Parts: sequence; structure tokens; C-alpha cells
Amino acid sequence: MEIWKVGFVRMVLGLSILVECGVSDMYSSKLVHRFSDEVRKVRVSRNGEVGVVWPQHRSFEYYGKLMNSDLQRQKMKLSPQFQLLFPSQGSKTMPLGNDFGWLHYMWVDIGTPNVSFLVALDAGSDLLWVPCECVQCAPLSASYYSSLGKDLNEYNPSGSSTSKFLSCSHQLCELGSNCKNPKQPCSYTVNYVSEDTSTSGVLVEDILHLASDSHMAANSSARAPVTFGCGSKQTGGYLNGVAPDGLMGLGPGEISVPSRLAKAGLVRNSFSLCFKEDDSGRIFFGDQGSADQQTTSFLPSEGQFVTYVVGVESCCFGSSCIEQTSFKAIVDSGSSFTFLPDQIYDRVVKEFDRKVNATKASFEGYPWQYCYKSSSEVLPKIPSFTLKFTANSSFIVQAPVFMIYGSQGAVGFCLAVEPSGIEIGTIGQNFMTGYRMVFDRENLKLGWSRSDCEDLTDNNRLPLAPADGNSPNSLPAEQQNTPNSSGVAPAIAGKTPSNSAAPTSRGMPSKLCLTKLLFQLLLVSSYF
Repeated sequence: MEIWKVGFVRMVLGLSILVECGVSDMYSSKLVHRFSDEVRKVRVSRNGEVGVVWPQHRSFEYYGKLMNSDLQRQKMKLSPQFQLLFPSQGSKTMPLGNDFGWLHYMWVDIGTPNVSFLVALDAGSDLLWVPCECVQCAPLSASYYSSLGKDLNEYNPSGSSTSKFLSCSHQLCELGSNCKNPKQPCSYTVNYVSEDTSTSGVLVEDILHLASDSHMAANSSARAPVTFGCGSKQTGGYLNGVAPDGLMGLGPGEISVPSRLAKAGLVRNSFSLCFKEDDSGRIFFGDQGSADQQTTSFLPSEGQFVTYVVGVESCCFGSSCIEQTSFKAIVDSGSSFTFLPDQIYDRVVKEFDRKVNATKASFEGYPWQYCYKSSSEVLPKIPSFTLKFTANSSFIVQAPVFMIYGSQGAVGFCLAVEPSGIEIGTIGQNFMTGYRMVFDRENLKLGWSRSDCEDLTDNNRLPLAPADGNSPNSLPAEQQNTPNSSGVAPAIAGKTPSNSAAPTSRGMPSKLCLTKLLFQLLLVSSYF
């Protein structure tokens, strides 16, 4: 922006407020520049100051003071309160295996007083939702799940003193013209790509309890207002236990938890996920990765960044790259395994089969087509699999195969990829294993670096559990992978029904507009 425009920005300070009032409630008012004679007279008469140094209009000092003000305002925007945040019960994520469909989950505390929910983590969708005022929800009793030691919770809006329903006139509500009364609650429906899988209910706002490493901030806890779904009706996989206690969407949408935390100035607009070989993991909000991480840019979909899409240039085994294997892929923590576009899949599995020195086999209950016998837990030599990106970035997949166990130990392994059936692929959790995956939404980049998920910064070891070491929720025991297990493919979020539209702009009450305008003009006169 040219420097002379900086002063002009100040002159239109109240214009947007007048527009908000609507044509029928329009009021006119003189716009006063912060360095005008009118403001100088008000300041001198109010403070009794004598000899106030006032910059001459359009002088070097004039523009310098305006620019200094802009830099200070920008610094305020770019300096979040916390370097990193994670749920108050700890940063640890955990897999729950067969009962829950091979997703990663974590405990979060919501409301006042706080209530705990075991939510699935899904970077492929935006909305956080929990079971609430249930009409049709998954069972919440621990007796229904072999890996839970306590019952799951149902959210009760009236039981939290900080809970409030979102009206359908709110900017986060997508009812649009279907909002007949601004006071009516905002109903929602999210349909997922998985067949007949959805959640519906009303949107509410309440407090999400978070924690920070005490060495990084004076206050080690944060109470963040977030908007989420009071999910009264679930269908499909969510009734079968894939996400019985809710789901946290981590997508780029405005309603997602990372978006709300960044907009509130709590952390930078980024987060990281890390998955260990033992299937445990961690999540950190505000993490923008390490200096030595590799990156690739997110790609827009129809001109918008609605999910985390990257462009793979080629697939390689060892030092040999397969021709014509470029494709686009969604990076999705809510997908347990990886899917490749059909033509890419055919080329990759054939090359893998050619390089693996093992006998092909089939194992009942497993979806993969390229499986092999193994006589012990020691795998035969598996060729390294690499995804190549632009600017010489490469992503070496640490765990491209899935071990099959029998009563006597390992009996085989499978290349854990499937055909997607569409032109876009999905990079799932199994390919992310062993990496700190950084979803840098501020710079629209995906970052990755090898990690044991223990040391996040140079010399700081951040907690997996609360500082006192006593989590109110014991973690479920991990389960063995057995041939008879029935892993359910996780849901991938789709868009809300087409009749949902962006909310229409609505005028503010006249008195509120005038009060807001007066407040802004007073700020102008008192600033500097």
C-alpha cells in the first residue's frame, strides 16, 4: 500500500459502521481525521496540554507516525497469547482400534463446570460436535465398548453456565434465507462422504478448556469460546461407534477449532499432529513446525481452500520413480489408511509387487488386495516408498505396510493402500506415522519432519498428560490387530446440503450503531 493511503484509511474509520446500520437506519456524521485541527482542539481542552506537537499534514513526521501506529497494530495481530495450546487433559491422542474404527481420539473438556468428551480427530472436516439432547446417538455406556473403562458423556446445554445457542442470524450459521426469525437457534446438518453418515442438531457456543506449557506463557491455561454442534441425531458410521462421543473437525473452515483459536488471538493459525509407531500421538494448536521441516503448498479447490489438498508429482520405490504417477490428494487424519486414484494405484501396486520378495496371500476380513505371507514378526525387505512434491520436497512413508497377526504372532503383511474410485487421493494416518505433520493455514503449507512425538522443541519436553499427572479419565487399553477385526473406514466430511447458504447481512439496531460509531470516534481523538 502506498504510504499516503495510510492516512486515508483512518479517515474512513466510521464508514463501515454506518453501512452496518442499513439504508433505512442511515445516519450521517462528519468523519474526523486523527491529526485534524478538530481532534487537536478536543485533546488540548480535555487534557489541558500546552504546546502539543502536532505533525504537519502530509509531512514526513505525519506519515511516520501513521506508519508507526500501523506497525504496532500489526504486531498486536501477529503476537498470539500462547505459543502452543493443547486440551486441558493433555496433548495425547490415542487409537481405539476395532470398536471405534481405527481413528485417533483425545479427551477434551467443554463447559462450566467442565465435562469430558472423547472426540475423534478429523482434518477432513470442520465442525466440532458432541452428542447432545440425543434423539438418535451411539451408545455411551462403557459396557458397549471393550476398550473403555468408563461411560461416555452427553452434553447438556442447560447444565453449563457458559453455554448459549447460536441464533440463525449469526455469521457462522449457514441457514441463510431459511432463517425466518433471527432469534431461532441455528440448526445444522453435516453429511459425510461415508455412506449415509451424518450428524445434525443445533449450533451452540461454550468454553473449550486448554492448557499451555508453563514455560511459554505466564498463564498456563486458557478458556476459549468455540462454536460446536449439539448433535442430537447421528446416522451411519456414527451410530456404529466410529465417533460415539463426538468428533473434532480440524479443517480450514471458519467454524473449526483451529480457526476460532487463531481468530481469538490465542495462537498462530496452525496446528500439528504427530503419530508414533505404537499408534499413540499428540496434537498442538499454534505449532508451525521446525526450521528444518520440508513443506509443500496447499492447493485450492474451485478457487477456495476448503480442505487440505496437496499435489504429488510422482511416487517412487527406492531411487526409482514411477512414470505418470502425479495426482492430488487430501491430507486427512480422519482417514486411517491411504487411497490412490485408480490409475495411480494400479501402477504403484504392480511396482511394489515386482520389488517385494514374498509370496502373495489373502487374509479374510482385510480390505487390501496386495498381501503377502510372513513367517515371523521380522518383515522381509520392503522397498522404501516416497511421495515427491514440488521444490524437491520428498515424503518418505515410514509405514506403507500393515502387519497381520495370528495366534502365533505375525502371519503376513499388506500394502495398506486402496483405490479411491475418484480422481483425487487421500493421504491417511498410516502414511503420517513417524512424522510431525504441520497444517500451517497461515502460510497455506503442509510441513513435515521426522519425530518421535516426544520432543516438540529444542530442549522442551511437553506433557502428554496434565501437569499433576492425574487425568480424570483413564486411557483405554490398546487392542491387538486380529484377522477377524472389522475396521470401519472413517468418515470424510462433505459439504452441507445445497439449500444452506451464506448468511445475509442484517442491520444493527440504530442506537447500537450510533454508540459504536461514537466509541470509535472517541478512540480517534484519544489516540496518540
